[in-house]
Amino acid sequence: MPGSATAFADVPARAIVEALRAELAAVDPGRPCCRVAERAGLGAAATGRAPSAVVARLAVRLERIPDGGARAFSWDGAPDHCRIAWARGRFLARGSLSLAAGRTHLEFVVDADEAPVLVARLAELGLPARQRLRRGAGVITWKGTATVLRFLQLAGAGAALLELEARMVARELRAELNRQLNAETANLHRGIAAAARQLAAVAELEAAGRLAEMSSTARGVARARVETPEATLTELAQRLGLGRSAVQRALELLEREALRREVR
Repeated sequence: MPGSATAFADVPARAIVEALRAELAAVDPGRPCCRVAERAGLGAAATGRAPSAVVARLAVRLERIPDGGARAFSWDGAPDHCRIAWARGRFLARGSLSLAAGRTHLEFVVDADEAPVLVARLAELGLPARQRLRRGAGVITWKGTATVLRFLQLAGAGAALLELEARMVARELRAELNRQLNAETANLHRGIAAAARQLAAVAELEAAGRLAEMSSTARGVARARVETPEATLTELAQRLGLGRSAVQRALELLEREALRREVR
């Protein structure tokens, strides 16, 4: 499989997960001890109960141990590279990754008595996980994107790691754009509502003959609002050569005066 993020570009999340499994299964441990460790991590999947064809082929490939290499794996005292190989094998045998609804969720489903052991081992690799029971099975979960990405990095899934990081950035950008759009839309609606009130106030004061009694600044702002109802406060201020705060005070005065007349 190509070792670049382009291999995952513009494909469904399910296809990305399948490609991730294929990428991890294609990792060929260079050390005999890591081959033994990964095969141990496969567990029953290494003896004819593989969850997929790619894992079955991996199990056969890992059987080839150079002469003189160790044939057994023990977690206690094993170096990190062997522990990582074991974790990779455990994921391929009993793990799954979900990218549904824009969320990254990785879990292992193992026998209930293995669950606390697996949690402790993952914690030793700097990958803390949550544990729970589901229909009698132990479920080990990573819901934090950072932990999932860290595991993929350690396990050797470079292309999948790049794709997930790109998706995460794209999701954050979309969320930020949506927040900005929502804020701009809300501001626009508030501006339209305010302009409508101000126009109504000017019409009310003008009909009562009271607009002419107000200051030249208030009259100028009222005239500018009528002529450019869509203008923002900043645009009105620039047009009149006034400060923005002065325009805002004048518009507030117009509304108060119109409201006072209605109360009378």
